[in-house]
Amino acid sequence: MDWFTSPADWLSRLVLQRALAAVYLVGFLTAALQFRALLGERGMLPIPEFTARIRFRRAPSLFQLHYSDRFFAVCAWAGCAVSAALLAGADSALPLWAGILLWLVPWALYLSIVNVGQTWYAFGWESLLLETGFLAAFLGNDEVAPPVVVLFLLRWILFRVEFGAGLIKLRGDACWRKLTCLDYHHETQPMPGPLSWFFHHLPRPLHRVEVAANHVTQLVVPVLLFTPQPIASAAAALMIVTQLWLVLSGNFSWLNWITIVLALSALRLPTTAPAVPPAPLWYEVLVLAVAALLVCLSYHPVLNMVSRRQVMNRSFDPLHLVNTYGAFGSVSRVRYEVVVEGTLDDTPRADSDWREYAFKGKPGDPRHWPRQFAPYHLRLDWLMWFAALSPAYAGEWFGGLVERLLENDRDTLRLLRRSPFPPETPPRYVRARLFRYRYTSWRELRETGACWERTYVRDFLPPTRLAGAVQRS
Repeated sequence: MDWFTSPADWLSRLVLQRALAAVYLVGFLTAALQFRALLGERGMLPIPEFTARIRFRRAPSLFQLHYSDRFFAVCAWAGCAVSAALLAGADSALPLWAGILLWLVPWALYLSIVNVGQTWYAFGWESLLLETGFLAAFLGNDEVAPPVVVLFLLRWILFRVEFGAGLIKLRGDACWRKLTCLDYHHETQPMPGPLSWFFHHLPRPLHRVEVAANHVTQLVVPVLLFTPQPIASAAAALMIVTQLWLVLSGNFSWLNWITIVLALSALRLPTTAPAVPPAPLWYEVLVLAVAALLVCLSYHPVLNMVSRRQVMNRSFDPLHLVNTYGAFGSVSRVRYEVVVEGTLDDTPRADSDWREYAFKGKPGDPRHWPRQFAPYHLRLDWLMWFAALSPAYAGEWFGGLVERLLENDRDTLRLLRRSPFPPETPPRYVRARLFRYRYTSWRELRETGACWERTYVRDFLPPTRLAGAVQRS
């Protein structure tokens, strides 16, 4: 079938595959370095407890068959190794069928992690990586030109990401319709980056232009992805520029980067296509069968998009093959942060020597300037933002966090930037307090050197110690 492949897109495929492998690598690295404290046998939400009550059919995973911290580490580091091999082009050195199977390995490993990751992995970019990774496995390698149907299905994912996000904004917070959301967003977003303070202080008329441009990029430009070249390339390039703007303005894990990866499916890079033989029949049949399956599964995401009760970031099948996406349907006007403190005093009092734990990404010390972590994902820091919105978001895991801080648990402390207590001297009590944070003005920044100003609101958790702890004499 002459129409089946598009030789002119071979370079776009190559860049897309290598970029996707890099995102996979970051995802597995994040899992390998953080899982023990979050999901391990002594973690805040242990995987063995989850698999004991959730059946394999609802959450297919290797860890449903067996779990140990060592086995999880092997799977995570194996995912890193395979991703690095794909980044280096290992699939191009294999036969076509073997290259497809190699690409399905990180998908299966990451699916196993996500399906037992519970609230730590309940973000849209997890499903987006899985959906993209599964489909990209059928892009082929140097033995065949890129299949047109796979390229268009990758654009279909990108369309749902952007158009779904645009619709959720128009249907959600009124500030998106009034073009005022960016008056607040850069200050109240989950994890500000090193430039977020400056983005917040841009002139308000420019914020209005940004919001209007966002609506155009998410509601109009996605339609152009399915037009002939070079219009589709221009639409993809505009999306990439928009995503890079978002990369500069905050820490959104790999959401922006995987969106850029998807945009490469429509971006035709100028090059001379190498001569390759026609696609084998078995490959054509396989790709068309996968495409038919994904088109059928798209029913629920499409129904969700046109619904007045549109939901964000929902998976409709346990394999995360086709999902619905969206972000920031509502924008907070005020930023709250949970500040966690400990003391060595036997009797906790208001004037005790309370020492603050420093997190890596979330705001804490008003003088500590935010850093760039994305595409690496600080899972605990993100969940702390949700905890500040409502204690209900932290009900499953916050008690476990406090318990492990009282134990000076090594794996938990590795998730933090700094603990105020030496390893051999854990705190006697830990408490949490809620503060309101706001960006300082230019004048305040010059005078104090602080990028934040914070005000105490109320106690989030009263002073707490380990059950059965003996008071020192």
